[in-house]
Amino acid sequence: MSRPRVKPDAAVLEATFRVMGRVGPSRFTLAAVGRECGLAPATLVQRFGSKRGLLLAMARQGSGGTEDCFARVRTAHRSPLAAVIAAFEEMTCLVETPEAMANNLAWFQIDLTDPDFHAVALEQAKDTMAGFRRLLDEAVETGELVACDTRRLGRVLHAAATGSMFAWAIYRQGKVRRWLRTDLETVLAPYRQKQRERLLPEHARLGPSGEPATGDKTPPYASRRA
Repeated sequence: MSRPRVKPDAAVLEATFRVMGRVGPSRFTLAAVGRECGLAPATLVQRFGSKRGLLLAMARQGSGGTEDCFARVRTAHRSPLAAVIAAFEEMTCLVETPEAMANNLAWFQIDLTDPDFHAVALEQAKDTMAGFRRLLDEAVETGELVACDTRRLGRVLHAAATGSMFAWAIYRQGKVRRWLRTDLETVLAPYRQKQRERLLPEHARLGPSGEPATGDKTPPYASRRA
């Protein structure tokens, strides 16, 4: 019967994640991870095969936690739309400083050029978009958002969040979370039910029954959900 490992793999992968946030690919070493988690580089090689093997294991662990992230933010917020914002804010843990953003972009090059890493990144991206769409669908059902194509809206929000964090790293004004929230709220504003009602002309507003208040039976802003 083998002895239990003193340091579980999950703790090692968390240490790897922290080191990645501090350094780019050119400065990443097994020795640095070993110092972070208290293991010798040789032990890391024995467990994960190589530096690449360690990084790939960390990427897979991160991908597998996507559903847990969405479940956590949904439990923490009564509003599905608030959960959407919170889920996006979880992304800022990777880029809390401009230096971390630069390192993250450097690591992203590996996701785009290495087939094994790209497969993991693609699976995580699909799971992430599915999670956002579920929350947006719920926001439509509860009346927080007007009826809309939630697949397309989720894609735009994801793109806006990525660009927002990159812009924050350039401007460096305030905290990244506040910068990101402001941009996401701007994108969401036209889709919010109350905001839309204020923006609609009088003849296009919906009455209590959900039909146009003026008798026009074609809601001008209704759209088919994908």
